[in-house]
Amino acid sequence: MKSNPLDLATRRWWRLVGRRVDLGGRESWLAAPMSPGPVVGTSWVGSPGTLQPGDDHDAGLLADFDALAGPRFDPGIVDAAIRSFYEHTGRWSIDVWSQWSPLFQPAGALVAALFSRRVQQLALPVQPLAVSRGMESTVIPLLSADGRQEAAAWVRTLRATGETVFSGRYAVAHLPDDPQPMVHVAFPLENGNLQVYLEPRNHGSGDFSLVSGRGAFGQPGAYVVVSHACGHSAARVPIHERFDLYVDEQGVLRTDHRLQVGRATALRLHYRMAR
Repeated sequence: MKSNPLDLATRRWWRLVGRRVDLGGRESWLAAPMSPGPVVGTSWVGSPGTLQPGDDHDAGLLADFDALAGPRFDPGIVDAAIRSFYEHTGRWSIDVWSQWSPLFQPAGALVAALFSRRVQQLALPVQPLAVSRGMESTVIPLLSADGRQEAAAWVRTLRATGETVFSGRYAVAHLPDDPQPMVHVAFPLENGNLQVYLEPRNHGSGDFSLVSGRGAFGQPGAYVVVSHACGHSAARVPIHERFDLYVDEQGVLRTDHRLQVGRATALRLHYRMAR
């Protein structure tokens, strides 16, 4: 299948504004799966050169939540329900609500129409009722040669339409010169990907946050990586996210998700998770 001209132009743009990176060397922290074709979906799962999928339907996004332990985060004081969600994500169902900022909703609709729905990736819901029937959540453990889970593919589709909303690889990773483990999420795209490094944060009540704030190249945040004939280029993008996970007064696990572009809030999502 031929690449879409819009996708080709987008990759050229990111190459122009980005910097050359060595994914096998000093920028190996940006090495992540890319889609073998223009339609993403689950095409990247098990592709040559990647971790191989397992068949444990009880798998979680993280094999061990304690892998996030570091100088700025203690997983031992996080609520047990949050730990269960990350270690056994396949046991949980998810309902979601969305609210766009009026300023950003037209841009979100345009990106969805021209890009996200076509490639089956990063299809953020534009209309609140689009997610009224919830999302289907599938977790596929990604295994090393000796059978250990090193990452996970998390694929979320709309129950109402079956469209893929997100297809990402989740793992624990480190940024350069930072001993604190991060949650590393990579969304494969044709000859590239969008990646987010999220820093875990404790709250005294057992709540838990993942944050990608503002900062320099090499700090927590969002990055676009593209492959081209001369190698690879990467750019840090001004997209910032915050996930606040907590158990409410009725014992229900919930997440507030805020996506910002620069300093402006573009989208808010709320998730209710149930076993």
